[in-house]
Amino acid sequence: MITDIAITPLFVNDQDVALDYYTRVLGFEVHTDADLGPMRWLTVCLPGRPERELMLQKPGPPPIDVETARSVTHITEKGAHWIILHTDDIQADFERLKAAGAEITQEPAEQPYGVDMAIRDPFGNQIRLSQPASAPQSH
Repeated sequence: MITDIAITPLFVNDQDVALDYYTRVLGFEVHTDADLGPMRWLTVCLPGRPERELMLQKPGPPPIDVETARSVTHITEKGAHWIILHTDDIQADFERLKAAGAEITQEPAEQPYGVDMAIRDPFGNQIRLSQPASAPQSH
């Protein structure tokens, strides 16, 4: 039986820029940074959550041929890929991300399920932050 999600890939065109953004701006930690010869295996995780990794994958060989990598890059830049992160204080995260220079595409807004907001990483990936209605909200 499948019991959990271990690694989720997210396409990035520059792994060094991605590493800086996901650690400095979003607060992730490096989980694995390994040179595998033809590719760099780079994963980050939330502090204290090493069981769930986000793989910052540069599209290209060996897993993706060059032509497909160009297509992946194009659709990534258009915002086709996205992730949702939970937060326990969306207003504080909004202020912190704004101060860090994150591209805010939607400020915090009340939704039937809680409060959420959206940003884009330097590659076009959409990142939604959501504070579920059951979580306390700061004002």
